[in-house]
Amino acid sequence: MATFRVNGVTLGVESFGCEEDPLVLLAGGTTMLSWPDSLCERVAEGGRRVVRYDLRDSGASTTKDPENPMYDLRDLADDAADLVAALGAESAHLGGQGVGGMVAQVAALDHPESFSALTLVSTRPVAPGPVDDDLPDHDQTVMSAVFSSPQPDWNNRRAVAEYAAGNAAILGNDPAQALEIAARIWDRTPTSGAAVHQANQLGMTFSRIDCSPRWRERLGDLRIPSLVVHGRADPFFPIGNGEALAAEIPEAQLLIHEDMGTQIPECANGAIATTMLGLER
Repeated sequence: MATFRVNGVTLGVESFGCEEDPLVLLAGGTTMLSWPDSLCERVAEGGRRVVRYDLRDSGASTTKDPENPMYDLRDLADDAADLVAALGAESAHLGGQGVGGMVAQVAALDHPESFSALTLVSTRPVAPGPVDDDLPDHDQTVMSAVFSSPQPDWNNRRAVAEYAAGNAAILGNDPAQALEIAARIWDRTPTSGAAVHQANQLGMTFSRIDCSPRWRERLGDLRIPSLVVHGRADPFFPIGNGEALAAEIPEAQLLIHEDMGTQIPECANGAIATTMLGLER
């Protein structure tokens, strides 16, 4: 674990592999723990330096006011490009999961010199809010079930972890994995404030930032090897979002995992790592 000062903020990072190897930079969605340890380790074993990091207002990165963020999507994209330079690399294979995938898309479009490949996991080509007519929105039955669950005491580690585990099956995820990740996110949240814990667990800060202008119409400009990973069981960003991304990014590969929901399951790590490693060959 380490921190780097870039673009006026501090970003928390964790590294796997040798510093001399080509860089794979993984944007959290919103915390770095959206990228499983074993996936990072597998990619590192394939001869890559893997660095996963927390977005602003999450994990070990600069946290000010998650309910009123004073930055926008372009700032987060700039963070990614500046982090590549801070890590001493000329360019990186950039990965983004969930809302981190939105950051990754814009970063690759706005800073083509900084990124040599792109992996997008469980994300979509438009910002939070109303979706385009051709894209499937969140499964409203699932969202209603999740948001009707009683909120936990966000300052109670066990209650927060059990809340995540209770919602996991609804979201197509493994309850045991969700329990562990929620507890680790809670442990890494550098405050006792309930609002910060809630934002870290649910990624709520991202929905409050300015994500304009649109970028979907620019995806055809990407000229780097790209991989889109999506779960058939994802109710938050249903599979049609991943299919649209793969169709609109030139020559992008689409990897669909039949049993994957909103989190990357352990059983998918091998296929994802292998495909990522083969992307630039």
